[in-house]
Amino acid sequence: MDQEGDNDVLRSARHLLSLLTRQERDGPSTSQDMNRSSQVVRPRVATPGPSSVQSEMTRSFPGLFTNRRGKRRFTGTGPLPIKPKPFQVTFHLLPGQCERSPSSPDQLLHTQAGLGRRTAMLDENMTHQELCDKLIELYPKLGGVMGGWLLYKASGGWGSRKLVLMAPADCGYTGRLIKATKIGENSVLYIAPLQDELDTAPLPPSSEAFRDMPKAICKKCNESYPLQLLTNHIKSCTDVVVVEDENESQDEYQQEAECENKDNEVKNNEQACCPICQEVMPFGILEVHASECGESPVNDDSNNTAEFSFMNNEVNNTADFSIMDNDWKTHLDPKTAALLYRKQILQLHETGKPLFMSMDLRSSVEEQDRQLINFYKQRNVEWACPVKCQLQGDAAVGDGVSRHFFSTVLEKLKYGFRLNFGNTGVTCLFEGEADHLVPSSSQFLIESDLFQVAGRMLGHSFLHGGPCLAGLSRAFVHVLLGGSEDTATLQLEDCPDIDLRETINLLSGQSPLTEDAYTKILELCLSWDLPGPTDENRRWLYERLLSHAVIGRRTRQIKQIKRGLKDTFVWNLLTERKDVVFFPNESEDLVTSEMLLSHISWPTESDSEDDEYSTDEKDRITGYLKKFIETASAKDLKNLMKFWVGWERMEENMVVEIVKSDLPKSSTCFCVLRIPGHYSDYQSFVSDLMMCIGTCQYGFGHV
Repeated sequence: MDQEGDNDVLRSARHLLSLLTRQERDGPSTSQDMNRSSQVVRPRVATPGPSSVQSEMTRSFPGLFTNRRGKRRFTGTGPLPIKPKPFQVTFHLLPGQCERSPSSPDQLLHTQAGLGRRTAMLDENMTHQELCDKLIELYPKLGGVMGGWLLYKASGGWGSRKLVLMAPADCGYTGRLIKATKIGENSVLYIAPLQDELDTAPLPPSSEAFRDMPKAICKKCNESYPLQLLTNHIKSCTDVVVVEDENESQDEYQQEAECENKDNEVKNNEQACCPICQEVMPFGILEVHASECGESPVNDDSNNTAEFSFMNNEVNNTADFSIMDNDWKTHLDPKTAALLYRKQILQLHETGKPLFMSMDLRSSVEEQDRQLINFYKQRNVEWACPVKCQLQGDAAVGDGVSRHFFSTVLEKLKYGFRLNFGNTGVTCLFEGEADHLVPSSSQFLIESDLFQVAGRMLGHSFLHGGPCLAGLSRAFVHVLLGGSEDTATLQLEDCPDIDLRETINLLSGQSPLTEDAYTKILELCLSWDLPGPTDENRRWLYERLLSHAVIGRRTRQIKQIKRGLKDTFVWNLLTERKDVVFFPNESEDLVTSEMLLSHISWPTESDSEDDEYSTDEKDRITGYLKKFIETASAKDLKNLMKFWVGWERMEENMVVEIVKSDLPKSSTCFCVLRIPGHYSDYQSFVSDLMMCIGTCQYGFGHV
């Protein structure tokens, strides 16, 4: 049947071809001829016609008139298998769980520790186990991770970016999943251990982790280093290549030593004048003397400052830091240990680039707060370097200005910044009652890294002897300093949210729960992935809800505060010396009248060189000041301290002078309070003093 059908088609095509050929040769035919030709079909041999006829037939019947050349190829029973094409992926092994991708200094630190970036070739058919073997081959340290790991990828942009979890499939991470979720050729996948913390200590250059890296030899120490680490090594390398001729090198060393000794003898014989105290002394000890001149407190019979002066001299005069490295660890007094640690850190960074803090008093409060936050948001800063502070719009200079800065920073940290973060007029980083403060749970503040800024503020103020943040929850401090959440002593007042506190408190009693109370507790439990309340789990559920409300919702804040404390080199002290009070209670941070009076150096007859005021007049004015200190509130005493010395912490020697002036004044750098001697009654004295100490909010305390 198929052959007969093909013959019919062929005959019809030939007949049509003959008609077209005759029409083109003889011209158009009449209707009779057309009818006759349609009725009687006479066989006729087709002759080749013009090219137009051939093209028309080829277009109409391509299967019959198309000339094929060559042999037909055998297609086979199915498609041939396609070999998977490998693709390149860049990984970065992190030391632990992180919220953001590491910055450039952290990347170098990770590379030195055998972590950091590595490039691997994967294919789509790779299974999860094959991927694990490949990553362990790249990172030998990953083989010791027992708690599992996950992959993360960073959002678009430059610098440190937020990490987003790359969820594994039901069969784990496969080559097909990685290829489908990779952003681009230059994207990086971050490997973060779930439960383990990898060591970030630098590895030796001969470590197995650097076996695939290209290496080069350092010309100073003749050590082979990976190219990624060689630049940083050259900056810190101090080793000198051994000279082949030892006798020649020894002679050169002796000649250099003799020249240095001669120069030192000449310098020691020269006399120079100290620019601070104008005392003439040998040139060799001038530098050491000038670094300490003017820093020691004034001693008198009424103040016991011998121990404090001895500690300052002992720490400042220590030339070999290796001798005092462990003094702060073994000292019995925690206050002295903190002082020794602080002095050591500051001396190790005293030659670094100074930090410049500036604030414009002529601008608004919002702009001043923004300047403070921008200063502590800087990256790659050595926070233990010397600090230089400037108040634009005020001619004040010296230590008093620095004290005013740290006092302002801690006040903003405790009571809030005048910035509109999260649709609030005042942004408070810490919330709650006194002695129960905890970090805010605002997601906006967490994503802005403001709690890392808070940690830097706290550590920076501590390094320079400034005020501390008082009133934090004891349970929160316990967990922040490395304690377990299970051993923290929680109180209901530690929960700053009143609604949550009332809901959790419904479980504290033994009375049966009402239907409304059960509904509230059940909704809260379901939102926090906890079971509903029953008679058996009532106490357990109360503790779990309170723990999550106080600690569980603030784990990211704790990590950021820790990071800020590590940036300022304070974390080592807090972990080694648990007895150091870094976060005092409100009662421990109060300034009492007895404490303040014990630190004041009152004027005597020998102090005055002129006879402007008699002894009786001086006694009357000092009596007014003593009465004010004894009867003033805690807030007024703190304002007096800030007006007097620049911050609310008492200095060892606070001097009072009776001078001829209109209003009380202070010299915060030297801790001197100058009071006019013209007051004849207590009320006028208190009125002027209260007006003056109120200006500490707008300046550094100098009227």
